[in-house]
Amino acid sequence: MRFAFAGIDFLGDVFETFLARGWEPVKLFSRPCDSIYDFNDVTLSRARSMRLPVQMSRILPADLAGLKAMGCEALVVAGYPWLITGWERHLPYAVNFHPSPLPLGRGPYPLFQAILDGLSEWGMTAHILEPAFDTGAIVAQKRFALSHAESHDTLLSKCQIAAKELAAEIASDLPRLWDEARPQGPGTYWPRVTQAQRTVNWNGGVRDVLRTIRAFGSIEAFAQIESRYVYVWEASGWEEPHRYRPGTLVHRHRKHMVVATRDGFVQISGWSPYAPGPARRG
Repeated sequence: MRFAFAGIDFLGDVFETFLARGWEPVKLFSRPCDSIYDFNDVTLSRARSMRLPVQMSRILPADLAGLKAMGCEALVVAGYPWLITGWERHLPYAVNFHPSPLPLGRGPYPLFQAILDGLSEWGMTAHILEPAFDTGAIVAQKRFALSHAESHDTLLSKCQIAAKELAAEIASDLPRLWDEARPQGPGTYWPRVTQAQRTVNWNGGVRDVLRTIRAFGSIEAFAQIESRYVYVWEASGWEEPHRYRPGTLVHRHRKHMVVATRDGFVQISGWSPYAPGPARRG
């Protein structure tokens, strides 16, 4: 089947899976990335190695008409931020890969919230593109368990692995899955997390603090340690009665810092100084 791909490296393996299953690419749509947390260099390199046309701007009606003229049959979307509408007049199929068990967790990037909420299950969904984000009928879905120690990075990997499995399933039998797609019904929309949600609250317990840090992983949580502001990506801790004020820097050895919480201590082992600059994902 001839297809176009819209996305970045975040779910770039979806593109590779369709290629491996014999689908024929006609065009890549991507977007500018900051090369700090968002990347598309692998996907762009792959497309250019096949001499595919590449477009970095938003997909407009004229672009959809152009796909039709190329004989494109399907638009596969994975990690593309702009709403795509009006494709029905030009293409038989258009499927979006979303990192949540829809209809739970609609929205731009629900992985952080899944860990902040301490959920025990998550999933990856492929759905038909609709005029509203993440609301289309479900073509295929895979669910998986979350552990009590889940981090953003492990959850992201689980989503990426599930996305490859869904892509292989869809590539093998899209017409049947499309015909059997089930409507989502009512769901929940999760907006982008706030700076407050991303900030460590030392007045909480050890488990709460570590959950916040795990929820952002290598994307980094934000913390104030006395008068200093830092980004944090790795920590451990223990519960222990004490008389320190929460947020007190109790101990430091080389780059490790031990900070008091309401019911114990958290040792920060991975951190960097806060430096104003380009906004970090959140």
